[in-house]
Amino acid sequence: MYNVMIVEDSKPILRNIKMLLDALTLPIRVVATATNGEDALAAIHLEHIDLLLTDIRMPKMDGLTLIEQAKLANPDLKVILISGYSDFEYTRKALNLQVFDYLLKPVEQEALEEVMGRVMEQLAQQKSKNLQELQEIVDPQCHAELQQENDFSLFTQMMIIVRKQPFTSDRERWTKQKVQTIVEDLFAPQPCHMFLSQTPHQFIMFVNKRVLALYSSVHECLESLRRHLIAHNMDAIIGGQLLSSESVHLPELYHQIASILSAQQRLKQGLALDTGNPVSMARLESGCLNSVLESAFVHMMQNHQKDRFTLKLSELQDRWAEDNVHVKEVERFIGLVVDTFAHLYEEQGSGIRLGLELRARELYEEKTYADFCRELTEWTGQCFDMLQSHVRKSKAVLFEQIDEYIKLNKYSHLSINDIAMKFHVSPSYVSRVIKNVTQSTFVQYYTRLRIQEACRLMECQPDMKFKELSDLLSFSDQHYFSKVFKEYTGFSPTEYKEQMPSS
Repeated sequence: MYNVMIVEDSKPILRNIKMLLDALTLPIRVVATATNGEDALAAIHLEHIDLLLTDIRMPKMDGLTLIEQAKLANPDLKVILISGYSDFEYTRKALNLQVFDYLLKPVEQEALEEVMGRVMEQLAQQKSKNLQELQEIVDPQCHAELQQENDFSLFTQMMIIVRKQPFTSDRERWTKQKVQTIVEDLFAPQPCHMFLSQTPHQFIMFVNKRVLALYSSVHECLESLRRHLIAHNMDAIIGGQLLSSESVHLPELYHQIASILSAQQRLKQGLALDTGNPVSMARLESGCLNSVLESAFVHMMQNHQKDRFTLKLSELQDRWAEDNVHVKEVERFIGLVVDTFAHLYEEQGSGIRLGLELRARELYEEKTYADFCRELTEWTGQCFDMLQSHVRKSKAVLFEQIDEYIKLNKYSHLSINDIAMKFHVSPSYVSRVIKNVTQSTFVQYYTRLRIQEACRLMECQPDMKFKELSDLLSFSDQHYFSKVFKEYTGFSPTEYKEQMPSS
């Protein structure tokens, strides 16, 4: 339903217009009437009006002055002029005030019905636009409920975002019903529409800007709301600003306010921000994780330095609390941990990023900062343990594959680079894997396999000449083969063959 107000100094004409409007089958209700501009303006400041029908010539305040003042209170107000005058000067001023249309006295039902049909269509389009924009930012269930409402309008509203401070209270307390009850208690009798956003523990609300009559500024109003929530043991960071006109794109404004809250939210104590005040916002600074410190933590993770990492993390947590750092800095650090561990796991062939991200999000649900620190320390410790276990397992699997490949190619001249290219890892990693399992270098391990094969061939094919054996196993020459053979068996090829049992 749309709220309509009629302003006409002639009571018979006023009653006639109201009667004609009541006879129309339109979603409207006449919520106020007045016989002069001053009374009308006072009523507009008390109740939301979607459509104003007003005479031009009236006592105390004429219609054009009323429109001008009413538009200051509600820039989105639709106005239809009613007058017996066709003076050009009135018309020119009315155009400047963006009057929707005109009706001449005496008002005829057909003309009224035609103009009202068009203004209802425009109001419906604006409502549809608001609903579509809200769909992009509110929880789907809230949007479904909103579509059931017939009287919701964003006209004359102030948009406010309330976000729960981390580690301050039970998340069960932060329900839409609970928060809305507290806010309505503060702003009554002005209506408040509240929605759960698509971000947990973050609420979007629209409050009629008439509430500002009780405060010296938007900031004072928002700070009053913050303190009211604290009185109910709910600390929050709050941002808000007036919706200046129907041309405002709600998702863009929402993300702008939410982004400011993300940049300015600190670990301790909430904050109230008039995000529409550039001077106020310019004084605020956001934190950033020191790049040197960031590199140090990455280095510790890459080198599996669990104990050192845990010690430095404890020092960092103490500094966070002491400096009351921006939550963004904490989030950046945890994001760094997720990225680094995910990369280290994936380097070993394991996709684990999603699990890390889900666990990281759970950290912010802890009731206290001490709980958060304990869980963060325990979680990162588990990440180190899992990584170490995964590396050991990965190395064992990789060695089995390398061992099988080398044995299949023991008659070729393989290099460590050949192995690295085959298994898409670095030569140094191949070297570490072989060393870890065999306690030998790649060259020692590969040479031993070829010498063992030479011994087998000498036993199976005693008539094979040493030169043929050397060439078959890709040694550079027979002399070098004999030298290496003795190093690994303690015998020259001739001695080894002589001490072999006769067949």
